[in-house]
Amino acid sequence: MEGTDGFELAIDEHVATLTINRPATRNALTAAMWRALPGILADLAAESKVRVLLLTGAGGTFCSGADISEIHELGDNDDDTGLTVVVEHALVTFPKPVIAMIEGYCVGGGCQLALACDLRIAATGARFGVTPAKLGIVYPLSSTRRLAEIAGPAAAKLLLFSAELIGAEHALRLGLVDEVCPPEDLRERVYGLAATMAGRSRLTMAAAKQIIDGRAGEAEVRAWQREARESGEMAEGVRAYREGRSPGFSWDAK
Repeated sequence: MEGTDGFELAIDEHVATLTINRPATRNALTAAMWRALPGILADLAAESKVRVLLLTGAGGTFCSGADISEIHELGDNDDDTGLTVVVEHALVTFPKPVIAMIEGYCVGGGCQLALACDLRIAATGARFGVTPAKLGIVYPLSSTRRLAEIAGPAAAKLLLFSAELIGAEHALRLGLVDEVCPPEDLRERVYGLAATMAGRSRLTMAAAKQIIDGRAGEAEVRAWQREARESGEMAEGVRAYREGRSPGFSWDAK
């Protein structure tokens, strides 16, 4: 396992695990950590061995947000230069599936990180909150819209207006998380799902992520479909199905 600027990175088979590693502060992210994340994500995106990324936190907590002592170093949170928004964009546009594995607190900037992932799976004791109203901060445009898209306008207002923490089951009902597991089952469920995804077509997943996230129009979809045919990815999938074996998908982003 490699340590990088307050993070720990491990790659096992085709699954990378990026762990926020400041447990003494409930994994609050310093400004330096926010700055480091886009580069870490770019390196993982370029690593062909990595097919799925897991984001989690050390010590039984996902992330309690930005380190408040450095709040003025994070910028104005506009859509171009605010550090948290830059990181969100790097996660949203990461070309491979990203799963947030959540225990403990997932609050403030931690919730921003989790909502920028493709999927969120939480332990039953996890706690969620969107807390800028406690600090007099205006939540970024992209973050606010993402929260409203995922949880709905009324739930987004409830979370933003009250800054209260909610439990995992409430978060599940709002759509903030996709599954809730007992703490003792969380790792097995998340790593099992990641292993399943790692064996699927990377082309299919990359195309689906772009389409679902609204970053692909009709022309891009046709290009993906043409790539599926011309790369042999579709032919391998159909052949494996007919032969009753697991497909050996070989497509990788160029």
